[in-house]
Amino acid sequence: MCGILAVLGCSDDSQAKRVRVLELSRRLRHRGPDWSGLYQYGDCYLSHQRLAIIDPASGDQPLFNEDKTVAVTVNGEIYNHEQLRNKLRNHKFRTGSDCDVIAHLYEEHGEDFVDMLDGIFSFVLLDTRDNTYIVARDAVGVTSLYIGWGLDGSVWIASEMKGLNDDCEHFETFPPGHLYSSRSGSFRRWYNPPWFSEAIPSVPYDPLVLRRAFENAVIKRLMTDVPFGVLLSGGLDSSLVASITARYLAGTKAAKQWGSQLHSFCVGLEGSPDLKAAREVADYLGTVHHEFHFTVQDGIDAIEDVIYHIETYDVTTIRASTPMFLMSRKIKSLGVKMVMSGEGSDEIFGGYLYFHKAPNKDEFHQETCRKIKALHQYDCLRANKATSAWGLEARVPFLDKDFINVAMSIDPESKMIKKEEGRIEKWVLRRAFDDDNHPYLPKHILYRQKEQFSDGVGYSWIDGLKAHAAEHVTDKMMLNASYIFPHNTPTTKEAYYYRMIFERFFPQNSARLTVPGGASIACSTAKAVEWDTAWKNNLDPSGRAALGVHLSAYDAETPLSNKPSKIIDSIPMTMEIPEVAIHG
Repeated sequence: MCGILAVLGCSDDSQAKRVRVLELSRRLRHRGPDWSGLYQYGDCYLSHQRLAIIDPASGDQPLFNEDKTVAVTVNGEIYNHEQLRNKLRNHKFRTGSDCDVIAHLYEEHGEDFVDMLDGIFSFVLLDTRDNTYIVARDAVGVTSLYIGWGLDGSVWIASEMKGLNDDCEHFETFPPGHLYSSRSGSFRRWYNPPWFSEAIPSVPYDPLVLRRAFENAVIKRLMTDVPFGVLLSGGLDSSLVASITARYLAGTKAAKQWGSQLHSFCVGLEGSPDLKAAREVADYLGTVHHEFHFTVQDGIDAIEDVIYHIETYDVTTIRASTPMFLMSRKIKSLGVKMVMSGEGSDEIFGGYLYFHKAPNKDEFHQETCRKIKALHQYDCLRANKATSAWGLEARVPFLDKDFINVAMSIDPESKMIKKEEGRIEKWVLRRAFDDDNHPYLPKHILYRQKEQFSDGVGYSWIDGLKAHAAEHVTDKMMLNASYIFPHNTPTTKEAYYYRMIFERFFPQNSARLTVPGGASIACSTAKAVEWDTAWKNNLDPSGRAALGVHLSAYDAETPLSNKPSKIIDSIPMTMEIPEVAIHG
């Protein structure tokens, strides 16, 4: 993922302002270490830190139209750029970058072109002919983006909060699926899929339609000019991504450049559920598998860096981001710049274990809608920023626009979990890829119970975090928590510990307002907590908090705050690398 920063209408075109923009842009250089670009037109500045994935040689930004009257700085990937180029035959493109189509689409269609883009993106487009600009973010917020306002009347845009928090009077998360236009000075939603209204769909479940839609989502994301691989936890979602990638890689341009053998990556504590399952899937698929080990202490030592990069104090996100942050650094050291990942499936199909308690199909579907709408605050934020911290790009085929439309149009009665009928969570997805003639995965992997990433890397990880927080947050501190942190008051020592670190990096009130709050059980929304009265006394984001559902659930009698915590014996950070060249 690249890093973008724009300062628009700041009434200051001095050299000092340019230097300040460059200084702030450098805060985003971890996202794009390959090249830096800055375009100034009067008192408007467009800055870009590039991670070169498509056309590394000539795709530096900002990008322009033919006469350079329209300038664009973009973070993202446009998967249908070749089809769009074919429709823009009267235009001359300066580069082979997939993002080069944006300025030309604007020339043809004005502000109404955004829905034509099939991909993930955040961009700022400046039209110097009338000194106007537009800002847009992809459908569900796979790419991160923030907007801020200065006292001088300026509007600031940045891929990460750290690019603008010190210079804006107020800032907030830029809403996914929206466009901001300087002409109106307001936001409007460009992404308007049928499911957004939360009306209950009625399309009958067809496993082959669902299978084809997901295969297409994976295949289109194999567009790359650099080495790549797949993140493989051994769970259903990442295993399906890896299986489809391995199956269709051979005929792609990427395979011709980097070889047809897929590389897979996994992280975990020694003996964790994910490591064992991932190794088995990798052997089955024939990938070149890279297994990274970390210790609880390794993770604890990285917490401050993680919170600085992820920009949240949400407990679930920090727990899961830390192993991903550590793994991303190792992956980048091998020369890999892009990875495929499995985020989004649990939101679309009701894969979290608390969905076992959904009272009816209406509530089930509405909860999936709420979860997708909130993804940009949780799993998308984690996947984007934990990888971008080391100049690595994560692609998420489950969040493909076309695939979401197919999956969310299915009658939710088919998605409901019914143990008596042998239907576990995400049954419709499992059934779609249950092919005896040409199997995608071993049966026991295809039907493995859901493990949240922070659990699957090793149960001792969460227990270790709680123990560490308890050493740094006293009971007396917790008694005063509502006075110290009146907004989203932390209710556990772990949450208090993360909040202290976050506030040190991002002390502004605007910053703390970007983080969601509310009760949650096993990653549920606050509304779903109402599904089971027992959950109200056991609020915790871990999947093990789903009492009576998870195979390794916490016992119901003991409050979560009193669960024993133990730190596993120290294990050195190791990585098992096959003695072969890394091609991607």
